Amino acid sequence: MNLNNKGTSPKNNDIISKAQVGLNNYLRLLWEQHVVWTRLTIISIAYGLPDVDSSTDHLLRNPKDFEALLKPLYGDGVASRFADLLTNHLTIAVQLVNAAKTGDAIGTEDAEKKWYANADDIAVLLGGLNPYWSTQQWKAMLYEDLALTKAEVVNILSGKYSPI
Repeated sequence: MNLNNKGTSPKNNDIISKAQVGLNNYLRLLWEQHVVWTRLTIISIAYGLPDVDSSTDHLLRNPKDFEALLKPLYGDGVASRFADLLTNHLTIAVQLVNAAKTGDAIGTEDAEKKWYANADDIAVLLGGLNPYWSTQQWKAMLYEDLALTKAEVVNILSGKYSPI
């Protein structure tokens, strides 16, 4: 017998289907790829590695993967809008890293302002898709992601390799 977290048998609406688990796992995979390829691209830019173009290209495939996943769930318009916003998020991050690497304080500040405005746009889009999602919670999560990513960039560029 399968028990839920209350110690009772689950009702039909408490059971998660294989399709729901698969969707959840694929979403996690896409976010993990987002994080991994962001970090690899940051490192490639910071150290001028020869794989910077291929790392960046791979990173920029991530929004298209999200778009393909979101189309059947939310339609072409929402999926395309999310892909555009996520692509902008990533290209702004690349601009920020390049500006920080060259010591361009104005370029870094400008990119960071654009990055946070883009996060606001992503939060509004995602917060409006699902009644169980909050724009404010998305904004808080995205801001935390930006702060952690910025700290990672600063640490990499300044040679501080201990975990943040």
